[in-house]
Amino acid sequence: MTAIIVLTPAGLALAERLQVLSPTPMALHYQPKPFQETAQSLFQQGEPLIFICAAGIVVRTLAPVLQDKYQDPPVLVLDEGGRYVIPLLSGHEGGANEWGRQIAERLNAQLVLTTAQPYLEPVYALGMGCERHCPLETLEELADQCLAQMGLISSQIQTLASIDIKADEAGLIELARRRGWMYQTWSPTHLSAFEGQLTQKSDIVFRETGVYGVAEAAALASAAQLSGAPAELALPKHKNRRATCAVARSYLSRKTET
Repeated sequence: MTAIIVLTPAGLALAERLQVLSPTPMALHYQPKPFQETAQSLFQQGEPLIFICAAGIVVRTLAPVLQDKYQDPPVLVLDEGGRYVIPLLSGHEGGANEWGRQIAERLNAQLVLTTAQPYLEPVYALGMGCERHCPLETLEELADQCLAQMGLISSQIQTLASIDIKADEAGLIELARRRGWMYQTWSPTHLSAFEGQLTQKSDIVFRETGVYGVAEAAALASAAQLSGAPAELALPKHKNRRATCAVARSYLSRKTET
């Protein structure tokens, strides 16, 4: 049975939420004593583990009982706010990466993958928000800055995304046309589903659009649609005086040839 190990009251609330959302039972261990022995024992029994605490605590606790990625059970680490899900151990062989995706989707959290993605192909969406009648040159400059920071080229972006009130924004439409990107806009209702993954929230933007952030939410929405899987922010919101830009990434399954 999956075990959740929690150290704080805030983490306890998240753990109880996970128990409700999970299709299978999860055993909850709140402030177990002795902590190290309990965690190590569950790990050695092969239990999939979710820790809601600092990653450093988990590393120091499990280090003495680690074997290898083929035998160790999957381990996830979550922050107590439920914003991030980190597959810490046995990402590929133990299934922690895919398990982490499922947990992140249930919590509407951001999956943080630090391992290579075998048989998975990344897809990217670029999200932008801007003032009305923002010049094409301003949008293009900001987009290029974000791509350069990511080490991406235009051809790696599939979609330019924004909010539906920008469906007729000439500069965004022309930017997408020039780069060969699909231009896609989303309703505030759809974008609000990604609120939990935003790195920045603006009350001003909310008053004007009905969402707390356009660029990040739109990028996430389009990246998720491209793959049919949860998306993550690859580059948080960057801005200049007239526009905002963010990059989101998701992964397409790529079957091996026989």
